[in-house]
Amino acid sequence: MDSGDGEKVVKVGSRKSQLALIQTNSVIDSLKLFHPNARFEIVEMNTTGDKILDKPLPKIGEKSLFTKELEVALEEGSVDFVVHSLKDLPTTLPDNLAIGGICKRENARDAVIIHPKLEAKSLSELAKNSIVGTSSLRRVAQVRQLYPDLEVKSIRGNLNTRLSKLTNSVVDSNNKDAENPLQYSAIMLAVAGIERMGWENKISQILEPSEIMYAVGQGALAIECRSDDQKTVDFLAPLHDRSTVLRVVAERSLLKKLGGGCSAPVAVNCTLDDNDNLSLEAGVWSLDGKKSLKKKLSAVIATKDEPPKKMTKKEDTLFAGILAGKLLKDELEMAQDLGIKVAEELVAEGALDIMEEARAENEKPEEVKKFKEEIKNGASDKLVQEQR
Repeated sequence: MDSGDGEKVVKVGSRKSQLALIQTNSVIDSLKLFHPNARFEIVEMNTTGDKILDKPLPKIGEKSLFTKELEVALEEGSVDFVVHSLKDLPTTLPDNLAIGGICKRENARDAVIIHPKLEAKSLSELAKNSIVGTSSLRRVAQVRQLYPDLEVKSIRGNLNTRLSKLTNSVVDSNNKDAENPLQYSAIMLAVAGIERMGWENKISQILEPSEIMYAVGQGALAIECRSDDQKTVDFLAPLHDRSTVLRVVAERSLLKKLGGGCSAPVAVNCTLDDNDNLSLEAGVWSLDGKKSLKKKLSAVIATKDEPPKKMTKKEDTLFAGILAGKLLKDELEMAQDLGIKVAEELVAEGALDIMEEARAENEKPEEVKKFKEEIKNGASDKLVQEQR
């Protein structure tokens, strides 16, 4: 980050998809409110997850699918910070990197978009054997549990690509898919992404967390930086939204304790009320949806009798990869502890066995080895035109 005469030139890393650039520009707009003299340059790049689009995410066999290349640029100093959908960021980051800012969470729920030629308005109204597309095992497992008569299939590509795959599908007037097995009657996406694209009118159904719980960090944008770059850390700190940070610290601490990721179905529902009561519900599922465990715990984050003390920079600590910034360490520790406790209760009842079963089904060694070789040899570059 270069600066002179009160002016900052900031290089911002972003994926190339339309949604990613919308998100990056929204973060820049927020930063301009705090740093009106700053100038920004967006550095666009593709990630491994953007390049390999013919395989379900868990079968690619790589962590940091949508963040690795951005993080390499960050480590090399090519950019000052990068913007992510928080749900894409692993709970354990490279040693020298951290999340320096988290914007106010938008709608965390999932949505269903149904084929425009069908009269159905919800998953429950779809005909038996209708195909629902999603790239998320979390959604796959929960839909299979609640709607066993539906077929859930992988769908990849950026939001534009997935919507195109839906609208170009051939379905008959009886609310059924045509003979081709890749004809989708509906797709499932995060509400936040749909709203950022301005597609609210395309939503057929919004799924409440009581029905389908959402992904850890879903709906929030995270800004990752070098943890030792204090100038950038301070630059990003005003973005931290207290309510959002407390909730995602609890969620990410839970996921970190469980060791989850895109290869095992884990979902959450986390709220913080006006009385600072933080409530975290989490669940794990088998891929067929037949096995599941859920736990819910709450904690009061701050008390009037013993107000937490502000931390100094010297005491700065990471909470599931998130820098405290100007927030209170005691509060973040309580959120972190809540996530860990929920995870421990799930583990005590057998959550790890369910998750390991899901991983074993997805992370087949021979497939993982093949995909890694494709990545190494650049065989996937031809797929770079489509992003997640």
